[in-house]
Amino acid sequence: MYARLVRYSLGPGKRAEAQVLADHLAPLIAAQPGCASVTIFGDEGNGEGGVFVLWDSEADAMTAAPIIRPLLDEHLSGRVEGPPDTRLFEVFSTG
Repeated sequence: MYARLVRYSLGPGKRAEAQVLADHLAPLIAAQPGCASVTIFGDEGNGEGGVFVLWDSEADAMTAAPIIRPLLDEHLSGRVEGPPDTRLFEVFSTG
């Protein structure tokens, strides 16, 4: 299992923009083969947020990336304070 973590900052008071991103992307990510779960999170106070996805395999994560990333970039374009930080981790254990 693998975890993709993308972190970004929209800036304070951007809850509505973050919700639009979540409402649009979460079902698209969840529909990708090998997606075990997707969580989109944020902090309205400081505007930081992110996307956390568990994938069945590294191959599933890599296959979904070129499909999902352009959609994420479209939502973030001109709205973020800096480039998003994207990482892929091997999962050692889940609860």
